[in-house]
Formats: sequence, structure tokens, C-alpha cells
Amino acid sequence: MENQPEKISSFYDTLKKDAESGGYHLNPDSEFTRELIDGLLVNQDRYGYPSCPCRLAFGEKEKDLDIICPCDYRDPDLSEYGACYCALYVSKAALDGEIKTTSIPDRRPPAGQPEKPASATEPPRNSALPYPVWRCKVCGYLCARDEPPEICPVCKVKKERFERFM
Repeated sequence: MENQPEKISSFYDTLKKDAESGGYHLNPDSEFTRELIDGLLVNQDRYGYPSCPCRLAFGEKEKDLDIICPCDYRDPDLSEYGACYCALYVSKAALDGEIKTTSIPDRRPPAGQPEKPASATEPPRNSALPYPVWRCKVCGYLCARDEPPEICPVCKVKKERFERFM
């Protein structure tokens, strides 16, 4: 581990509190989880944001928004496999030992390939709505207001992780 144990413990406590307040669970293997957190902190120091330690980052925040922890792929991975790609987050069933987690394929599209077809990226138009609807790309939280919230109340990601949904 490259970071001070106190820094890792502090970030672990913050991450665990934020996860649990949103209904998420960190991997119960404390040593493994602390190694992942060390990787997040290394990437935070290197790039200025905590990109997933199990993926190659571009080193440009705009290109890496989808892999800033918690990544855009966490919830689909939890639903389908019981853990996210790097296994920092696990489902309740995995936490309780009801399912065994295994290797998880990376959902991130290869560099240079769009995640969705261009037509799928256009938000539906509904001029009857008084406000735009914003969707958190990490957890799916929806809100109708002029701008997305500064911090997602569910998963705690920042405003830039929202997309206009309607």
C-alpha cells in the first residue's frame, strides 16, 4: 500500500458510511477492500479523482467520468453478479453469503466506441413538463428541477455524473 494507513482508514470509514446510507455494502474482506481504497487514493493523487483502481484511466476527467468510483457500471454489476467489477461493492446477498461472487466482465466499452447508439443518447422530449428531469448515471436517481443536484442524495456522486433524462 502506498498511502498512510490512517488515510486509508479514514477514507474507508467515509466510503462505508456513504455506502450504507445509500443502501450499498462494501466488500466484507477488510484487507482486500483497503487495498482497493489505496488504489482509489493513488488515482486521486495521480489524476485528481478516484478512478476505479481495476481499470485503465485516460487521465482526463471528462473521459473517465464513467469509472470514477462509484462507477456508472456498479449497479448493473451488483444486480447481475452480486459485486461490482473491482468487488469494492457487493450486494446484500453476497454480503450475507447467499451467493458467491466470481469474475465480472468489464461493461466499459473499448476506447473510442460509444456506449450507446447515438439515437439512444437523445433524451425524450416532453414539452409539457415544467422542469427537465435529471438522471444519476450511477444509481438511476431521478429528479425534476432546473439543474441536477450538486451531490446525488442516494449514491453521493457529484453533479457532473447526471445526464438530462427528459
